[in-house]
Amino acid sequence: MKAPTIYDVARHAGVSHQTVTRFLKGFQGIRPETRKRVEEALIALDYRPNSAARLLRSQRTNRIGVLADRIDQSGPARILTGAGERAHELGYVLDVVVADGTSAGSVATSLATITEHQVAGILATAQTEIVLEELRRQATAAPLIISPQPDAGTDEPGVNELAGRCAADHLIDLGHRVIGYLAGPDMWLAARGRMSGFTQRVAERGGRVAWVRHGDWSAASGYAAYGSLSEDERAVTAIGVANDSMAIGVVCAAVESGVRVPEQLSVIGTDDLPEARYVLPSLSTVAMDFEGEGRFLIEELIAKIEGAQAQEQALPALPHLIARASTSQLVTRP
Repeated sequence: MKAPTIYDVARHAGVSHQTVTRFLKGFQGIRPETRKRVEEALIALDYRPNSAARLLRSQRTNRIGVLADRIDQSGPARILTGAGERAHELGYVLDVVVADGTSAGSVATSLATITEHQVAGILATAQTEIVLEELRRQATAAPLIISPQPDAGTDEPGVNELAGRCAADHLIDLGHRVIGYLAGPDMWLAARGRMSGFTQRVAERGGRVAWVRHGDWSAASGYAAYGSLSEDERAVTAIGVANDSMAIGVVCAAVESGVRVPEQLSVIGTDDLPEARYVLPSLSTVAMDFEGEGRFLIEELIAKIEGAQAQEQALPALPHLIARASTSQLVTRP
């Protein structure tokens, strides 16, 4: 059933919609008998004022709504950490509502929960195409920033594609030419970008991606993926992995099967988890500035809220290589 509007209230009370609007704004210059009719109509129709509409009439709030998709994963969680820290520095606070990125209905419900409260703006983290499409369909009264930013029609590679290229360049520079790749879940935008950047870069530089597997970002899925490889597939000299957790699983499975890392197999991850420095062997990885991305997004959003321009220095750092002990120069056997 459609929710009643101020026009429905006005018809029920026998007044103009402007009178209902003035009543809802708290205008005191309404005759007592008219006020009573409006009050009775509001009760009879169970009219509930829209919080987002009230925001437009009130002083600016310092609350920012966050629609968060998959914050159980390191990248999205670190983006929110950076966003929260920068928001606090600028005098704002975050209200986080979690959405299930596999369900358009969950996204719509979570966004409705945010817009039912008084927020100055909305930050939405979108890990899947489902979330992006639903956000594009929804209209919000408050300014909205989406992470990652929707395709603006440029040919410039995105940050995840750059991360894939960086990992591929490292392995190719070490002399590896026949390489495997363990991607993240296919529905994740970040997983697609990293896989695309990696496989294209290997081909551009004369190498060959012998196989691609998909994991679920967990170390267990990396362990299982390596265990599922055939003897021929294990003949690769290097494996690129879409995140560090899966890479740690790959290294564990390889070592348990008798493969020496990095002497016989080089493995590189992505993200630079804090643990990556302390596993044995320490994990080579591509560092991602998730916290910087969160700060940048919040500055962009607050600039929209306040009608100002975001500072250029807020741009996040580009993905960059951190070479450790899990990768090494390919030794050509005589």
